[in-house]
Amino acid sequence: MRIKKGDVVKIITGKNRGKTGKVVGVHKEGTVSVEGMNLYKKHLRPKKEGEKGQIVELSRPVKISNIMLVCSGCKKQTRVGHKEEKGKKVRICKKCKAIIRHVP
Repeated sequence: MRIKKGDVVKIITGKNRGKTGKVVGVHKEGTVSVEGMNLYKKHLRPKKEGEKGQIVELSRPVKISNIMLVCSGCKKQTRVGHKEEKGKKVRICKKCKAIIRHVP
């Protein structure tokens, strides 16, 4: 997968279009969790007697096709390419050809 945990991404479709955030998790189903994006409210029942119910905001995963990686060099949304450097495969920005560093 071209998106990794810790990458900065930009949402390109949906209600959060244009917002950027950090990837919190990548899932096998082709979805990613982005920090503070795609929030919904869930109503929780009281667990014990005398406790009150509450409304909690949680984030849902976003389809990977609805986000683009933001290059750390040129600060633009870009596609990801690959090239070989010192025997290792590294990710590069398709626009400025800078190497995209992975920061977990």
